[in-house]
Amino acid sequence: MEKRVVEALKSLDYKISFAESCTGGLLAATLISVSGASKVIESSFIVYSEKAKQEIVNVSKETLLKYGVTSTEVALEMALGAKNLSGSNVSVGVTGLAGPDGDGINEIGTVCFGIVINDNKYSFKNVFRNRTRDEVRRDSVLFVFNKLVELLEI
Repeated sequence: MEKRVVEALKSLDYKISFAESCTGGLLAATLISVSGASKVIESSFIVYSEKAKQEIVNVSKETLLKYGVTSTEVALEMALGAKNLSGSNVSVGVTGLAGPDGDGINEIGTVCFGIVINDNKYSFKNVFRNRTRDEVRRDSVLFVFNKLVELLEI
């Protein structure tokens, strides 16, 4: 799937950036594993803590307080922050609970996604149940690449 994303981005002459929390750089690493990815990836930010989300990709404190760190609102602000910092056409923000510990609010395996393509904004929430931490991370990456294929109309 990541090969299709790279080819689509190349054909559109688009650049992509990431703001990753629970995936910890796995999105960028997966994309970079594709030959030719250097033509499409602009930057990637790992913003694991709330402080990093605020200071690096400009997630507002108010959004964090109102919706919580595992929310589509935070994921979308992460994507917008990455887009604004990098100037990319496409940006993705991912935040969630990969487990095994929870936050007392969301179910373990809950992951929120924000995707921005030019001026279009999309947000999604998925719960990857009965999976290990690594499986939640891997399935989150697959989810993002599937959504990018769909949204880029490949």
